[in-house]
Amino acid sequence: MTADAPEVLWRPDAGRIADTKIEGFRQWLRSERDVHVTDYAELWEFSTRSLPEFWSAVTEYLGVRWHDRPGQVLSGTEMPGARWFEGGTLNYAEHALTGGVAGAAKADDDPAVIFQREDGLTEELTYGRLRSQVAAARATLRALGVEKGDRVVALAPNCPQTLVAFLAAASLGATWSSCSPDFGVRAVADRFVQIEPKVLIAVNGYVYNGRSFDTRPTVEELRSTLPGLAATLLVDYAGGGTVPGALDWDTVLAEHAGAPLEFDPVEFDHPLWVLYSSGTTGLPKGIVQGHGGITVEHLKALALQSDLGPGERFFWFTTTGWMMWNFLVSGLLVGSAIVLFDGSPGYPDLNVLWRLAEKHRVTYFGTSAPFVQTCLKAHLRPAAEYDLSAMRALGSTGAPLSVEGFRWIADEVGEHVQICSVSGGTDLCTAFVGSAPDVPVWLGELSCRCLGAAVEAYDEAGNPVIDQVGELMITKPMPSMPVFFWNDPEGSRLREAYFEDYPGKWRHGDWIKITERGSAIIYGRSDSTLNRGGVRMGTAEFYRVVEAHDEIADSLVIDTSSQEEGELLCFLVLAPGTKLEELEPTLRKELRSALSPRHVPDRFIVVDEVPRTLNGKKCEVPVKKILTGVAPERAVSRDALANPESLTPFVRFATAE
Repeated sequence: MTADAPEVLWRPDAGRIADTKIEGFRQWLRSERDVHVTDYAELWEFSTRSLPEFWSAVTEYLGVRWHDRPGQVLSGTEMPGARWFEGGTLNYAEHALTGGVAGAAKADDDPAVIFQREDGLTEELTYGRLRSQVAAARATLRALGVEKGDRVVALAPNCPQTLVAFLAAASLGATWSSCSPDFGVRAVADRFVQIEPKVLIAVNGYVYNGRSFDTRPTVEELRSTLPGLAATLLVDYAGGGTVPGALDWDTVLAEHAGAPLEFDPVEFDHPLWVLYSSGTTGLPKGIVQGHGGITVEHLKALALQSDLGPGERFFWFTTTGWMMWNFLVSGLLVGSAIVLFDGSPGYPDLNVLWRLAEKHRVTYFGTSAPFVQTCLKAHLRPAAEYDLSAMRALGSTGAPLSVEGFRWIADEVGEHVQICSVSGGTDLCTAFVGSAPDVPVWLGELSCRCLGAAVEAYDEAGNPVIDQVGELMITKPMPSMPVFFWNDPEGSRLREAYFEDYPGKWRHGDWIKITERGSAIIYGRSDSTLNRGGVRMGTAEFYRVVEAHDEIADSLVIDTSSQEEGELLCFLVLAPGTKLEELEPTLRKELRSALSPRHVPDRFIVVDEVPRTLNGKKCEVPVKKILTGVAPERAVSRDALANPESLTPFVRFATAE
């Protein structure tokens, strides 16, 4: 370790490492494959240097259930186009319901699902009950004519019925896709119309932030846009009420009670689900991932990187419209109980998720960096008010976690809690930079590059660099990379999205620095970088300084510079009672000293809201386009925004200039 290494906030206990699955994997590699790696760094080197050997070992050690055994592990290494485990057949749902790490079976009475809604509704499912419900739902879908390759979609929240429907669809080889019920009709239609679903599963209402919402008008309007729809299954979830012509979920499942649980084997790259890009400019891209790629990647990510398995309780705050829902439900692959929460993380107050963690003895608690920042600003002290002794790890994603966020977790959630700040993407439905149970947590840093992920930072000349900020590149294929984009038969949109700038290598679109310790720092999107006089800086660094102030609820920084023209603009959402003229001198001074004189904004402008996508990400690039003269309707699709009205002041500002 170098003298200037940051403070270590958490260090793995030597005795604990011996009991981890990643250490068991290292020992298995020595005894079964004659591969000798002594620590995480050596294992990562092996995993990225010897891709076929590593992924073959993962599938064997973690108990992948093949129906037809594959031939070659990896056919070619070109991206796109690399093929994994050709000839192999399997089924994701079989792993979720019957498999387990290293063959660990799931008994009927083992806990599988713990569900809580914000209004107090709760439900718990054992693996036995979950299996029987999936079997009934599978029989229902079959009776409705669903076959391998058909699409089953859901407008539904993070609840057991959604999980059951997904696993039933997967068991048949049907392709799944879901949207959160708070999405508008246009946003849902933009996604579902593309993939022409056969069955729609929807709820009749939902609750959020203390209010009930009727989704039946949305369901009826949505159905009119889906001409190939054979049936709609309506879940009586909140508020009662039916939709004409829809089948009642509980009734049809009861009719198929006692049906056998079966799993149709499918090819390794057979479409499991369709996820979507944000759709901020044009239709959302339908990102298709395969049964096999997701099964082996999530087994690795959850068992080896996260040390999850039987006896664990895995929670992540998410909706069904974010890839973290797909990642969360994969906790079943490793035999963990998954904790589902549906509601607002701030209702009735910001402690609701901490109370959930105490009540259900959550061992791995997942959330977003903005939620951590909100708790920090509210001066919450969860460990002082709740028993969080069961919690051993806290995951954070969705945005870079600030140094202050790291410190708050260590101080107020617990020094014993491993901070698992991770970064990845919907594109692969996983993290490729994150944490491991045998790697320390350094203040402000993601602990390591994930196994099997050949992540590099590239300088402007396309060379890998250490301890320098560069483009985040993935230089070798990963199993969960998209099988294809929907309606992209020639693959041109897929190549354009990731491989255009560096042929054969995946450009992810983030700025990253990889340290000589193997840890990493994410600096935000590379296409929204602040480039002032040739000095480049990530927006995450800027937000860290600005949003550390309690007086600032949110912010958005936009660099409109082109060569020497343009301005650096900082838009602020102020806390009640705050006056910009009183705060601005302090901000200017702090940004000058923390970043550089060139990164002090030309102007600070107060707005009511920062535009965010449906998944809560700041819309830096679309706003930059608007401010540099692109017509708003070309810069961003309002239906892709959680708060489309927030664009108005930015459009007004651009036209006034």
